[in-house]
Amino acid sequence: MFSEKLLEKFQENPVVVVLTGAGISAESGVPTFRGEDGLWKKFKPEELANFDAFIRNPEIVWEWYRYRQEIVRNIEPNPGHYALAELERMFPDFYLITQNVDGLHFRAGSQNPIELHGNIMRNRCLQCNKYFMEVDLQKEPVIPKCTECGGILRPDVVWFGEQLPQQALINAEKAINEANIFFSVGTSALVQPAASMPFWAKSSGAYLVEINIMETLLTPYVDEYLSGKSGEILPELIKQIKKT
Repeated sequence: MFSEKLLEKFQENPVVVVLTGAGISAESGVPTFRGEDGLWKKFKPEELANFDAFIRNPEIVWEWYRYRQEIVRNIEPNPGHYALAELERMFPDFYLITQNVDGLHFRAGSQNPIELHGNIMRNRCLQCNKYFMEVDLQKEPVIPKCTECGGILRPDVVWFGEQLPQQALINAEKAINEANIFFSVGTSALVQPAASMPFWAKSSGAYLVEINIMETLLTPYVDEYLSGKSGEILPELIKQIKKT
């Protein structure tokens, strides 16, 4: 399944960088939250996941995010998530960049994933910028408030029309520039700026590998394409690295 060249590169104390997208979380059963049932069928995500909508009607936006958070709370990381956490333990120079907001990498044991789009299980005060993890919103008021200043809390995710977190981009760029091996795992290769990151890595000399159940716009440019589920391919990759 894996080329000798890829396995050899893992023996050279490489800098390993992994970019994950919705595909790895889909294997855990995380839906795309396109609102296929009930009330949310009436809304498009861009109608709810934006700052103007939140200011106009924070109650309905929070109700939607309570629904989303509850789904994520009841979903478990899959073997792909756990395999990436093990790779991090195996290689000192390992960086995980994710477009996902579900926090499953944390729960699988990854220590410091670079979250490009935030984390749906984290909330932030609009007034004092204090962060709150794992707030049990079912026990909070309709619109949860900051315990420090009384300001309104919002989900700490990147909404339509907002810039990505500057520090996350800085950290991602640094990792990409140093990468010897770069994996694109379960990404559509459509959403910018993440879609450009594999190309940045390749232009910096990284060996570029794509893991996906289907080919993407990135596929023609990679050094190695591994077709299939990351939850099956990544654990097998670790076995092969240990053997060699």
